[in-house]
Amino acid sequence: MTIIPNVYDAEPIPDAARADIDQLLKSGDLFRYTSASASPVSLLEQEFATLIGTDYALAVSSCSAALFLSLKALGLPRDARVLIPAFTFAAVPSAIVHADCIPVLCEVGENYRIDLNDFEAKLTDVQAVIISHMRGHTSDMDAIMALCDARDIPVIEDAAHSLGTTWHGRNIGTIGRIGCFSFQSYKLVNAGEGGILITNDPDLAAQAVIMSGAYEHNWKKHPVLQEAFVKWQNKLPLYNLRLQNLSAAVIRPQLAEIPRRVQDGRANHDYVAARLNVSPWLAVPDKLAPEERAPDSIQFNLVGMNDTQIKAFAKAALAGGVKVQIFGQSQDNARAFWNWQFLNDLPELPQTRAMLMRACDVRLPARLQKSDLDFIANAITAAADHVTSLKAAS
Repeated sequence: MTIIPNVYDAEPIPDAARADIDQLLKSGDLFRYTSASASPVSLLEQEFATLIGTDYALAVSSCSAALFLSLKALGLPRDARVLIPAFTFAAVPSAIVHADCIPVLCEVGENYRIDLNDFEAKLTDVQAVIISHMRGHTSDMDAIMALCDARDIPVIEDAAHSLGTTWHGRNIGTIGRIGCFSFQSYKLVNAGEGGILITNDPDLAAQAVIMSGAYEHNWKKHPVLQEAFVKWQNKLPLYNLRLQNLSAAVIRPQLAEIPRRVQDGRANHDYVAARLNVSPWLAVPDKLAPEERAPDSIQFNLVGMNDTQIKAFAKAALAGGVKVQIFGQSQDNARAFWNWQFLNDLPELPQTRAMLMRACDVRLPARLQKSDLDFIANAITAAADHVTSLKAAS
């Protein structure tokens, strides 16, 4: 009997977390600032900063919170315009709205990366940029940073899907002024919820720390220059976006698992990609040359199918045991920009819309075995062959 692979469950939390979790349960000490210095959250921040290669890290309640705090720390005026790719998750424009700024959307190509011509054209009227490395696909960061640096426009990296990805050997998240990562359940490191902000700028770090909820003098428990904290004491609002100790205790032992998860996830992705690319109806875009990815899912485009066949393909794949999300065809999908109806004056972006109507998404956790990968690849290619053969026969 063939067993359908479970692509939704996360990996078990390492046993190394148990001692810290048990101690926290016994003490009830879940608030990060109760301890004098070495709380689990503080230790996580130190370890993550060392791992990623940055001076400062601030653990918060979500990647969305990290993006919001990043925008606030930049000191952008109300209604500042922030440029983002139109292929991202709804939380990204939402964070911009919460920060009293205005999202500006740019086109994304068939390879899921920013259209640099549209990006450059829209840079003339924005005050900041958020680069979403959506589903771990890295846009041309050399070109993006050159364009933004020439105009003195700050870049925030939304690296929610890119922990472990490198660009020219440099960790994604360390290229812009601020990097933001996610610890939500479907990410490489799983805490259920959670996020972390990184930067080398002590002033930005100090502002983010205070606004995250380091009230009174709790900021003294963070390794940032005291002058920066003193400058902002009592001058910033508190948003209370802190991470709590139990989440940090779950995250910390997973940091050591990142290299193995990256290696296995990349191998799984590349194996399935090679299988799918054999089909004339399926196309997995190539990575850019400087990019080394850390995928836990695979995206591919449907080729030569009409809308009826695309919908039939999703049903056939599901009947074969694999759920394929087609971004633009899934009702109310939060990654389809036309569903962000909380934005005023949503633009029409024909290139991004056309891509989303044929772009498919399948989870590929690093823990999957070759038999699981073969099952997934077989189900997808069989579904494509089935719906296209019906066209030929009609």
